[in-house]
Amino acid sequence: MFNLLFIGAGGFLGAISRYLLSAWVGQRFGRSFPLGTFTVNVLGCFIIGLLMTLLTDKLLVSYRWRVFLIIGFVGSFTTFSTFEYETGTLLRDGEWFIAAMNVALSLFVGFIALKAGEILARSI
Repeated sequence: MFNLLFIGAGGFLGAISRYLLSAWVGQRFGRSFPLGTFTVNVLGCFIIGLLMTLLTDKLLVSYRWRVFLIIGFVGSFTTFSTFEYETGTLLRDGEWFIAAMNVALSLFVGFIALKAGEILARSI
C-alpha cells in the first residue's frame, strides 16, 4: 500500500512538471513543432538513464525511493523514457531483433491505434 502512495506522489509531481515544462517551452519557442513534448521526452530519457544507473549501480537507495522517482515521477513525466530504457536494455543484452521490433511496432501500431481511436470517436 505504501508503494502505491509513493508512486502516486511521484506521479503527481511528474505530471505537473511535464505540463509546466512543455507549456513553457511551447510559449518560449512556438508551437509549430511539438518542441515542448520533444523536450520532455528527451529530458525524461536522460533522467531515467541517470537515475537507473545511479540508483541501481552507484547508490544504495530504498525501493520506495526508486518507485517514487522512476515509476512515479519519471513514469508520469514521460512514458517515452521507459520505452527508450527498455529498448536500450534489449540492445545491451544483444537482443537486436527484438529491440528493432519494439521500435518499429511501437511507432507503427501506436500510430494505427491513434487513428483507430480517432475514427471510433468520430463515429460515436
